[in-house]
Order: sequence, then structure tokens, then C-alpha cells
Amino acid sequence: MPARIYYESDANPAALRGKTIAIIGYGSQGHAHALNLRDSGQRVIVGLEPSRASAARARADGFAVLPVAEAAQRADWIQILLPDETHAAVYEAAIRPHLSAGKVLGLAHGFSIHFKTIAPPPDVDVVMIAPKGPGHLVRRVYAAGGGVPALLAVAQDASGRARELALAYAAGIGAARAGVLETSFKEETETDLFGEQAVLCGGLTALIKAGFETLVGAGYQPEIAYFECLHEMKLIVDLIYEGGLARMRDSISNTAEYGDLTQGPSVIGEATRQAMQRILARVQDGSFAREWIAENQAGGGNFRRLRAQERALLIEQVGERLRGMMSWLEGGARPAPAEAVGARG
Repeated sequence: MPARIYYESDANPAALRGKTIAIIGYGSQGHAHALNLRDSGQRVIVGLEPSRASAARARADGFAVLPVAEAAQRADWIQILLPDETHAAVYEAAIRPHLSAGKVLGLAHGFSIHFKTIAPPPDVDVVMIAPKGPGHLVRRVYAAGGGVPALLAVAQDASGRARELALAYAAGIGAARAGVLETSFKEETETDLFGEQAVLCGGLTALIKAGFETLVGAGYQPEIAYFECLHEMKLIVDLIYEGGLARMRDSISNTAEYGDLTQGPSVIGEATRQAMQRILARVQDGSFAREWIAENQAGGGNFRRLRAQERALLIEQVGERLRGMMSWLEGGARPAPAEAVGARG
């Protein structure tokens, strides 16, 4: 069944008139939501610990920055735009005591609601507006007069107006200019986690590393392997992003297309599909969520070890050196601050 899609003509921005929206967090998504909503005429405050670097950025952008508890107390709408693993602690300490009847709790990802790391009271609306793009894109496209599509879901409709309010918020960040697709917290969470692990991040990085290591192991220069297996990936993905698989295949050589069609299925075959089914099953039954929650409760030592292990790989060392030759990449060899990474920070 096709998704239901809403546009600006379906939204009622006046539904948020007179309400104060507290954006909790000022990272990638937080800064974009706050700026877009304010430019759309909504009343916005930012909830952050005053000592954080992002608090200084928010103040420089002209926002009132308050401790999270004070922002939550003042707000009619509390939008959590923090990393998933921090939701429970921040919610319990600073949001739950001020989440009174009639308020709206908003999120940009369904993890903490779907897996019950936070449990809102029954007399508040609980909604999700999840832009399908990183925050810098959400802001840039809005400022240019467009919008990034978003997902919308309602987990709890205490007011009887939760969908109307959520759609007004989506319009405020510009998403209704492009299209707002209705989903559920369950569907968004499970498909998002699966996509990240099996395709967009886990699958892609594993494929890149395997290709690089195959060429280097066969005696080819690491620099050449880097260009063939990592650098050119952006060129291909950009074509797919712009026009699907057909656009990409129209733009590459016949030799490349024939190799794509004949050899790709031998790399991503039945064994990979079975592995994807296992990944999906672990997402659906909560195994991954429990593992991630336990990892954070234990201090994140294994996560840090895995990060360090990946940063020490030859492909990363070669890439850093080669990116230093690419003058068109602004700071291309340097990782972005953690606060600015990702679509939900």
C-alpha cells in the first residue's frame, strides 16, 4: 500500500500559534529545526547545558538558551534532538518532571519510544517528525526555498490533534514543501536501523573495505585501490541519488554496466540476503536495541575499541594522505565534531 503523503496545502501552521517549542540539542538536526521553525514564524527556545559549545552557537544564532529542565518547563512542545543513547537519562532527569498534560513530546527517530527506553505519560501527544537528510541539508534547502522530505508518525494522540500539530511542525521545518510521508514509530525505527546496518553504513563500509583489501592483497598499489573502491563511490551514489539506478547506468560506460549486471549478483547474493534477514530479525526482536543500551550502560568501551580499530586501517591512512591532495575538499581529511555528525544529533 503506497504511503500517505502530505504537502503544505494539508498543513495548518496556525495550530502552533502561541506555543513555545523547546529544541533539546543544537547539533546537526537541532540547529536546523530551530532556525527553520523560527524563520517560519514559530516561537523557539533551545534547551542545553549552558557550558556546551553548541550552547554558544545557539546564543550566537539569537536563541534563548536554557538548561534542559527549564526549557522543558516553559515549553508547550518539547522536541528531543539528541543521540538515542542519551534520551533516557535526559528525559528522566530534566523532561519527565515537566511533561504535563496537554504538552507535545516530539522526536526525530523512534528508537526510544519503540524500544521503551522512555515512557511518556498518557496525557501528552507523542509524535515524530524525521527529516530524511542531515541537518545541514535541512537548513540549506529550506533557506533556498525548498524542503527535505520527512517522515511523520503519531505514537500517542492525547489531544485529538496530534497529527495536525505534527504536520504544522513538519511544515515549519520545510518538509511539507517536499512531502511528508506518514509512517509509524515501529516502521521508522526498524527500517532505519536495518538500512543503517545492512546497506547505508555497515553494508557499504564493509563492501568498500573488502574491495580495497582484495586489490591490495593482489599486489595493486593502495592508492589506486582507494580511488577505485572508495573515492569514486561518491560519483556513483550521486548519480543514483539524482535519478535512480537507471540514471547511473545511463551515465557509466557499457563495459561498466555489463560488469554491474553480470557480476554484482555474485557479490551480493543469497548469502548476503540471508545475513540481511538475520540483521532485520535482530532489529525486530529488540536484540540490537538491548545490545546498544547495554553497551552504553557499560561505558561504551567496546564501541571505542571498534572505532579505534577502524581508524587504524590502511584504507584510512591512505585516504587521509590522498584527500590532502584534493583542494576542493574543505577540511576533507578531518573528521567533523561528534556533535555535528549524523542526522539526529
